[in-house]
Amino acid sequence: MTASSPRKVTANIALTLDGRYHGPGGPTDMAAIVPYATTEVARDHLTRIWADATTAVLGRVNAEGFLGFWPTVAADDSADPRDRGYAKWLIDTEKVVLSTTLTEAPWARTRVVNAPAADVVTELKTTGTGEILVDTSPTITKALLAADLLDRLYLLITPEIAGGGQRLFEDGLPSSHWVLTHQEVGELGETALVYDRAR
Repeated sequence: MTASSPRKVTANIALTLDGRYHGPGGPTDMAAIVPYATTEVARDHLTRIWADATTAVLGRVNAEGFLGFWPTVAADDSADPRDRGYAKWLIDTEKVVLSTTLTEAPWARTRVVNAPAADVVTELKTTGTGEILVDTSPTITKALLAADLLDRLYLLITPEIAGGGQRLFEDGLPSSHWVLTHQEVGELGETALVYDRAR
C-alpha cells in the first residue's frame, strides 16, 4: 500500500452458525460465543486482526466494556501473550468511538465522534496509514456493509445455533462478492475465516 492509496477497512466479529452475535437473552447473552473465544485458533485469529491496523473504530458500549477488561490483561504477566499483545495494541492505538451520548473520551488516544459510521470511516480512509479496524462493533459493521465500505471481514464462527438474538447479515444489504483468503478450524469446531471484498 502506498501512502496515497486509501486505507483498508476491516471488521472482526464472532458469529454463531445461525449468524448471530449474541443470544436471545440480549447483548450480554454470549453463551454461544464465549467458550470459543480463548481457543488456540481464536487467539491466533485475534492476533491476525490487529497486525496491520493503526486505528480502532468502536461503538460506545464496546469502548466502555473494553476499558473495564483489556487494560487488566495488558498488565497481567500471566495472560496469554496473544491476549496481551492485542490489549497493548488497543490501549496504544488511535481509537475512534462513535456515540451520540458520550461527551468525553473514555480512553487515552481516543476521540468521540457523533456522526454516521460511513461518513467517519470515509474520512479516516483519506488520512494516515494502516488498516482501520472496526473492532467487534456490529452496529458499525452493519452500517459499513450497507455502504459497501468494508474491504475485509474477520469472522470467528462457533458451532452453535443460538436460536435468537441479533444477526449481522440482515435483509436489504447490497449484494457483494467476497474471496476467502484464510480459514482455520479449531479443536472445538470453531472456524476462523478471513474474507476480502472482491471489487
